[in-house]
Amino acid sequence: MIKKLFNVLNQPLGRIGIFIIALVVLSGAVWGIAQAQKPPQQPIQFPHNLHVRLGIQCLYCHPGALRGPSPGIPTETKCWGCHQQIAIQGTELPKLAAYVKNNQPIDWVPVAQVPDFVHFVHRPHIAAGLNCEDCHGNVSNMTVYQNPQVMNMGWCLNCHRAKTANNPQNNPTNDPAVAAKLEALRVKLTDCSTCHY
Repeated sequence: MIKKLFNVLNQPLGRIGIFIIALVVLSGAVWGIAQAQKPPQQPIQFPHNLHVRLGIQCLYCHPGALRGPSPGIPTETKCWGCHQQIAIQGTELPKLAAYVKNNQPIDWVPVAQVPDFVHFVHRPHIAAGLNCEDCHGNVSNMTVYQNPQVMNMGWCLNCHRAKTANNPQNNPTNDPAVAAKLEALRVKLTDCSTCHY
């Protein structure tokens, strides 16, 4: 039985069939990966670029970034605090007004997420002098937020290594004490238990 199957598959039409099946499987995998990288549809198409141009700081809408792993997503009442003073027009403000009127939370879809087995906290990154745009991109050029890069372990480790490299940028005087501190910090920031629990 198996020998007959191999004989059939070894024929020109059998090889073409295998090629077509492989092509379908590969196409499905590529389509699935592409779908996973698309930004999700949000209930309100929030224009980050407009809010940044008005001088609104990231931490005003996402204050949790100072305290814990989740930056927090603004509630309808936080948005309405500013927008109740603006004429309700356009396509998105009436949606916000409807959420407020119906006392419904806005079901924002998180975009920049890490897996459950990753322990990520914004606070040490902010304390290290990183700006939001270092990881999240220049949102002043974005309407609805999209990740500018794939946030994965390799990307994080590359940053940790670059920030702790003993080079003129991190150790301009080539001080051995600074070099030792950078090396100790590198060991800590590249240790598995720092980000995984």
